[in-house]
Parts: sequence; structure tokens; C-alpha cells
Amino acid sequence: MAPIKVGDKLPYNIILRRLVPKEGEGTFCRGLSAGANEQIKTEDLFKGKKVVLAALPGAFTPTCSNSHVPGFIDHYDQLKAAGVDTVGIVSVNDQFTMAAWGKVLGADPEKIQMLADGSADFTQAIGLELDLVKGGLGIRSKRYALVADDGVVTYLGVDAASLKESAAEAVLEFLGKK
Repeated sequence: MAPIKVGDKLPYNIILRRLVPKEGEGTFCRGLSAGANEQIKTEDLFKGKKVVLAALPGAFTPTCSNSHVPGFIDHYDQLKAAGVDTVGIVSVNDQFTMAAWGKVLGADPEKIQMLADGSADFTQAIGLELDLVKGGLGIRSKRYALVADDGVVTYLGVDAASLKESAAEAVLEFLGKK
């Protein structure tokens, strides 16, 4: 599939997953209730909202852990001030890994949604998959950040090696708040 571009509408028929920790739980894997494991329809994520979504090849990877995600955590208030309703981080990982990674990075689950695209359904639907099968990592997501207004992409920054167009600072510059 051709990669999504500015002006395209995001797919509304896909489920992402998010693990919402219960108050007082020491780990994300003990005592989970059915309500703690959320299924989020992409329609509910994007429809009628301004959303910043950052994606990356994998949780706990060096660039993603040291720079990419911390940028969105650090600039959350500026993104909200720029009119963003939701800030999400998505990766082709499971929801347990994403929640644990968010916890390690200090991402407040009330602010930053750590979203799992475990089967790469969303990633492939928007044409931003990265084939790392030969490296033993399977199908992953390219590193990108997008801004969507009511499900329509208004900004898309994709980085192959460095962190520039997909950085929080680039998104803020696009939003006019840097």
C-alpha cells in the first residue's frame, strides 16, 4: 500500500489496544481486570479531535527511548496549548510492553496514550510499515509523527535514520508553538 500523505483520511476500522493501570497496582501484569485492557477504535481516537500520533519501530529501542518519546512527554503541555486533544505513541508491540515502557519513561497514562498495534494492522493500513523480518524483528512501524484533524492528516514527518521530522519539536513548529 502507498504511504499515507497529508490530506488523506486515516482508517476508522482498526482496533488499537491500551493497558490502563489500576490505581495502586505495583505491576501491569498482576490483577488486571477486563476494563484495564482497553480496545480503542481508530474512529474514537481521531473523529472530531486534533491528535498527535508518534510511531516508532519498537519499545525500549535506543532512539525511541532516549529522544523520540521523551520529546512528546516533555512537550505535552505545549502540544495541548496548541489545541491538541490527544497525544498518542504507537508501536507494533503488545499493550503490556507499551504500558511498561510508558511507565519506565515516566509517561502519565492520563496524558500520553501508549498504544499497541500488535498485529501491525494500523501501520500497514497507512502504508508506514518497516520490514525487519531478516533482522528477526518482524514487521514494524517506520518512525513518524503525524497530526490529524478530525481524522485527516495535516502533518506527516517520517524519519528513516535520524530524528528530525518526527520529533516533537517539528510537530510544535508545524503547530506554530515552537
